[in-house]
Amino acid sequence: MASSELIEALQALAHERKIDEFYLIERLEQSLAKSYERILDLEWDARVTIDRQTGKIYVYELVPVGEPDEETGEYSEFEERDVTPADVSRIAAQNAKGVISSLVREAGRQSIYDEFRNRVGDLVTGTVLQGTPDFTIIKIRDGVEAELPHYDAKRNPGERNERPANEHYRHNQRLKVLIIEVRDPNADSPRARGEQARPAIVVSRTHPDLIRRLFEIEVPEIYDGVVEVKSVAREPGARSKVAVASREPNLDPVGACVGPKGSRVRMVVEELRNERVDVIQWDADPAVYVANALSPAKVSRVTIDEDNNYATVIVPDDQLSLAIGKEGQNARLAARLTGWHIDIKPASFEGASLVSDALIDEVEEDDDFCIFVGEDGTRCRNHARPGSQYCGVHADGDE
Repeated sequence: MASSELIEALQALAHERKIDEFYLIERLEQSLAKSYERILDLEWDARVTIDRQTGKIYVYELVPVGEPDEETGEYSEFEERDVTPADVSRIAAQNAKGVISSLVREAGRQSIYDEFRNRVGDLVTGTVLQGTPDFTIIKIRDGVEAELPHYDAKRNPGERNERPANEHYRHNQRLKVLIIEVRDPNADSPRARGEQARPAIVVSRTHPDLIRRLFEIEVPEIYDGVVEVKSVAREPGARSKVAVASREPNLDPVGACVGPKGSRVRMVVEELRNERVDVIQWDADPAVYVANALSPAKVSRVTIDEDNNYATVIVPDDQLSLAIGKEGQNARLAARLTGWHIDIKPASFEGASLVSDALIDEVEEDDDFCIFVGEDGTRCRNHARPGSQYCGVHADGDE
């Protein structure tokens, strides 16, 4: 390959892959320097320069001059000795293919990192290219691909699973995904398994912010900042709760998010593959907020213990199962949404406590029972030991 043809090929490649031409040439010079050190069996390090106009290649051996540093033992000054071989272009052409492939891959990852590192948390639309048992490759645009991981946690501990259990993708299917990470090719942190062969961008379909971004698209009031999404709690593929608040007193934030005949929230649900989405109104009063979060269940009363971040909720007996939800899902999501530990009790629980108090009063008149009373005011129901007012458990009271 002639020198001029090498430069033309590098220029065309840099333009095609959207890589800086001079950066590509500099990296090629560094890689060729190591190759020529080995090929020419040089005693000292080599430096390679490529003429940017003609493409002619020069190889220099860096011969140290003077004495080395006493502390580090390294030389500070070098003399360049021209050791360019006669067949330098042929040797360069033989090594250029592998070197350029590696450089293009690294430079491409660096270019993607520079473009997308500030877009973490953005919603993008991509097309499914191919799927594997562990991840799906999604094309964001020409030359840019992303990875949607869905590793089996048992087989691959430490790997991510960003795909809801109810979703499976087909070739050329369009998806809205959330960017959650852009891998830095120059990072010192431990690399992910097989990272060099995987896309630099990691996206998610399970992240709670995906719902936040979808509502920004469907609800103009959220995009304009009139309505604010305060909190999102999600169990991907099953159910989500979204707390919204309005900055204008006359605007209903829930109605704005639901839309006419539910049209706006329906678009979000369809994008989430029919995942149920509950939109509730945020409130500065924790008691009201917790009651709203347990929707669609009706709440009778909420007692707040701010010191312990504990909320006790009383609901009608016929609303208990609805408040708790299937396998505790509704209560669990409400706790995540509000940040409060929620204890749900039926209304009959209070009536039962009154009955138990009456029973205790009757028991107090009977000397056959233990007279120990706990810190919560509940009296022990065990029989007293013979000749004692206490049972065997609380016998220390006699002392």
